[in-house]
Amino acid sequence: MTILVTGATGRVGRQVVHQLVRRGATVRVLVRDPAKANFPAGVEVVQGDLLDIDSLRRAFTGVDAMFLLNAVAGDEFTQALIALNIARESGVERVVYLSVIHSDRFVNVPHFAVKSGAERMIERMGFSATILRPTYFIDNELMIKDVIVNHGIYPMPIGSKGVAMVDARDIAEVAAIELIRRAQAPGKLPVETINLVGPDTLTGPAVAAIWSDVLGRPVAYGGDDPGAFEQNLASFMPKWMAYEMRLMAERYVSDGMIPEAGDVERLTRILGRPLHSYRNYAIEIASAA
Repeated sequence: MTILVTGATGRVGRQVVHQLVRRGATVRVLVRDPAKANFPAGVEVVQGDLLDIDSLRRAFTGVDAMFLLNAVAGDEFTQALIALNIARESGVERVVYLSVIHSDRFVNVPHFAVKSGAERMIERMGFSATILRPTYFIDNELMIKDVIVNHGIYPMPIGSKGVAMVDARDIAEVAAIELIRRAQAPGKLPVETINLVGPDTLTGPAVAAIWSDVLGRPVAYGGDDPGAFEQNLASFMPKWMAYEMRLMAERYVSDGMIPEAGDVERLTRILGRPLHSYRNYAIEIASAA
């Protein structure tokens, strides 16, 4: 049983690799830079990317299932479509795709619309697939920990509707479980969608209150201002990407990222353990600061 992991050097992909190795799978990774491929012994590395047709064909040879992760990029949709086409061409029908929650609703946000389109392609091309739809990653907080810890501000404009932030460790473990279930199935399984959420649905002020408690000093919520968020991001990322993040933040504020009934219980059953909480993650970050 050989499983191909794309996006393997990122926060989620790297943990997917480790979870698969722990479960005895043979793992192959597609990476742009093998120098960054610090993986467990036995993991096979193929150099290339999702727009390199020759490397994709090499990567898919002899593969039983694929974990498809497309990072936010200007050509994200093209990457997804090519990867799925080459997978089908290579006889790889079993896929776990990392999408995003509300991909079918937040279609004004480019990478949500991209993932919605890829989901439709997966369904219509007849893949045996699990579509994973995570909420906001708790791990994003690493990018703003200095602002929280040193300046006493929680700057993410997540609003007052609530966001059920999910830990990348939970995402990766569910992905590994689904990859192995798909790869080992004697026949073709139907397409299934799983919302990946955290155990608590938190507002901006509630997150700030958690940090105040964890740090033992006041942390204020920076407020619901996606425009200011865009301006800050544009100082260190492409302006189109900063604008896209603004559009996503506007949906946090207007809609939230709220689980459906039974999501938390379903994930707890799949994992056989409780989900990682935001509070515990904050404690981990604070301890390492």
